Formats: sequence, C-alpha cells, structure tokens
Amino acid sequence: MRTVKIEKHFRKYGALYVMLLIPFATLILFKYIPMYGIQIAFKNYRITRPMEACDWVGLKYFRKFFEYYDCWPIIRNTLLINLYSLALFPLPLIFALMLNYLPFNGLKKTIQNVSYIPHFLSTVVLCTMVIQFCNARTGLINSFLGLFGVRPVNYMARKEYYYSIYVWSDIWKDLGYSSIIYIAALSGVSSEQHEAAIVDGANIIKRIWHVDLPAIMPTFCTLLIMRCGTLLSLGFEKTLLLQNTLNTSVSEVISTFTYNISLNASNPQFSYATAIGLLSSGVNMIILLIVNKVVGRLGNTSIW
Repeated sequence: MRTVKIEKHFRKYGALYVMLLIPFATLILFKYIPMYGIQIAFKNYRITRPMEACDWVGLKYFRKFFEYYDCWPIIRNTLLINLYSLALFPLPLIFALMLNYLPFNGLKKTIQNVSYIPHFLSTVVLCTMVIQFCNARTGLINSFLGLFGVRPVNYMARKEYYYSIYVWSDIWKDLGYSSIIYIAALSGVSSEQHEAAIVDGANIIKRIWHVDLPAIMPTFCTLLIMRCGTLLSLGFEKTLLLQNTLNTSVSEVISTFTYNISLNASNPQFSYATAIGLLSSGVNMIILLIVNKVVGRLGNTSIW
C-alpha cells in the first residue's frame, strides 16, 4: 500500500523532482566536492606533488596569518567596508517603498528600468568609470565641484575616501536590482489593508509603517541575516581594480591578500591562502548563526 502511494506521489510531482536535479547537481559539483581540498590548509601542499603525499602541518598556516604584521589591518579593512555596506543595507527597501507610492506608472517604470541598468555593467567597466569620475583633472566629480570654486582632489589617491568610493559605487550599481525582491513583496500586500488605513485617516507614512513594513519585514530580516554571513568576505575583483599604491593601507582586504599570495606570486602559497579562506568562512558561519539566533528571538524571523 505504501509503495502505491509513493508511486502516485512521484507520478504527480515527478517533474518537480527532475527540475531539482540541476540545482542539486550544481550544489554538489561546485560546493561539496571542492571541500575535499580543505585539507590543503593543514598540509604543506605543493602543486607538483599529489595531495596525499604532502605532509600534515596542523595549524601552521593559521598561526602564520595571525603572526603576519599586516594581519589585523587586513581584517580591519574587510570588516569596515562590510560594516559600511551593512549600514546602508536598508536603502533598497527605502527605494522600493518610494517607487511603490509614485502616482504615475510611466514614471515608475522609467525609474525602475534606469536603476537596473548599472547592475549589468561588468566590474571592469564599473571600476573604470569610477576611476574616471574621480580623476583630479578631467573627472566628473571635480568638474562639477569646480563650478562652485572647489579645488580638484585626486580621490583615488586619498585613502580617506576609499571606503566611501567603494561602498557608494556598489550602491549605485545594485540599488535598483536589489529592490526587486522588495517590490515583489510589496505587490503582495492586500489593497484592502491600505483602503482601510485610508478610511481611518492614515497618511502615507503611517501606511508604510503599519501596513507595508510588517508585510515585508520577514523578507528584509532574511536578507539581512544572509548579508551578515559575509562580513569577512569581499569580492577581490573590484577591490583589486580600485587598488593602487597610495591607498593600499585601506584597500588591502582578505580576498586580495589571498589572491596575491596564491595566484599573483612568483612562489604561490596555496596552503597559506586556503587556510586564510577557511578561517574567514568559519568566522562568517559563526556570525551567521549568531545573527540568525538574535533576529529569530527579536522578530520571530529566521532562516531556520
């Protein structure tokens, strides 16, 4: 009898299980199988030798990183950039709310489409544009400020501007695209609730606070938890492209450091780079678990 039920279940939902095979295969192929290489962090690995033939060295490379003279500045830079970005995390939500209350659909669609365009620029193109905008002589920013008598500044050479350049260029690139999920969540809010609020005399601010925000807060909390799980991770491509000899003290992060010692070095240190990557992933997982627990207790919303 049980076999018959299982057979009926698969006849009914078999297509859905087949559709799941591709993401599961991708997950296993690119996430789980590479975990075999984690042992490199605990071995004196050489690319010319099989992994099994390499000697175990324990926590040697983890200690080496913490003993490195630039260890804490690198961790500090990574954390500060991520915390700066985290402070601006609500901006896509605010942007979605503003779009939701625009009275003209044509204007709303135009703003949406224009805001999505930067997301599809490659990192190389984006960084080239940012460098050109910040140019001391011909840059757009200095040309504009020059109209008001402000003296030109080479922003890319001034390390105090680096964090802002990095984070706000990210906001410009992904603000519109990141708001899509909030716009979708807002479209699911019942119009009857808004009508009832209007009848009760609620203005736009009160409708946002009492109707919209409670409806999309679970989505916001879930995305926030996932974002907190990447506080020690930062894509090296953009950081590397915006980096120069004058801002290295604030632009050198964990990802660029591991890239330089593993792939961009005459003597690549794969074990050292793997140990640093494993360490940052472990810390990210701990942060994710803590934030998930805290948000779950405060707002009854968590990933699990």
